[in-house]
Amino acid sequence: MNAASLSHPYLPQVIELARRAGEAILPHWRSGVTVTTKVDASPVTAADLAAHDVLVAGLTALDPSIPVLSEEAADIPLRERGQWTRWWLVDPLDGTKEFITGSEEFTVNVALIEHGRVLFGVVGMPTTGRYYYGGAGLGAWRAEADGVVAAVAVRIAPNEAFTVVASRRHSSPAQERLLAGLAERFGDLQLASVGSSLKFCLLAEGAADCYPRLAPTSQWDTAAAQGVLEGAGGEVLDIKGAPLTYEARESFLNPSFLALPAAAEWRAELIQLARALD
Repeated sequence: MNAASLSHPYLPQVIELARRAGEAILPHWRSGVTVTTKVDASPVTAADLAAHDVLVAGLTALDPSIPVLSEEAADIPLRERGQWTRWWLVDPLDGTKEFITGSEEFTVNVALIEHGRVLFGVVGMPTTGRYYYGGAGLGAWRAEADGVVAAVAVRIAPNEAFTVVASRRHSSPAQERLLAGLAERFGDLQLASVGSSLKFCLLAEGAADCYPRLAPTSQWDTAAAQGVLEGAGGEVLDIKGAPLTYEARESFLNPSFLALPAAAEWRAELIQLARALD
């Protein structure tokens, strides 16, 4: 994986850690795993916790000076997190609901954050062995299980139909209105429905044009894949047009956001459509 070694010194090790976390998940997949409900009513399984243990141990060993914030151990007071300048933001198993239903569309997400911005992210798909990684100014790549690595980049204009990435499980009235506005501008939309952080990866590899999310997400759901998308020439904005950032705050919930190619000629129109719904 020569491309990784040319970008950030920690990236090759983090890719390997994400692979190991995926290996810890797979024995639990489609095996009738027990599901526990967390305080926020979200599900957690032994697979989530197994991947969490691999990542926390590995990242701590890689650099003990960098703290780890994982979805499965997020009860760290703001007064402590607010002192951090650089930290790992981890979702050991993104798409737990997809995992529980037996879908392949779950991922391992690891991002390195500095002063609220993503330095790089790794998104792994354990069921296929495919991994995406990248960061702003570093580039972005897709690595296959057979070792083939290819650079990925966003597409600036639709190939044919304007393709919008949508969630199978999460929408909102505002999001539906935004889709209607895009259809007025671009004609009939093609909807690409995929689970977990793979939504960003579709944009990053030029298979879709836009991912609007006007429904709740958490910081660990988006950071790693945002790194990949930014490395591929994309951006993630709040609906006022400002970059989505990850500074420490009381709530881990993200605002509504728009993921798109940074150089898209329709960028301003999309932001205007989203602002009208605010």
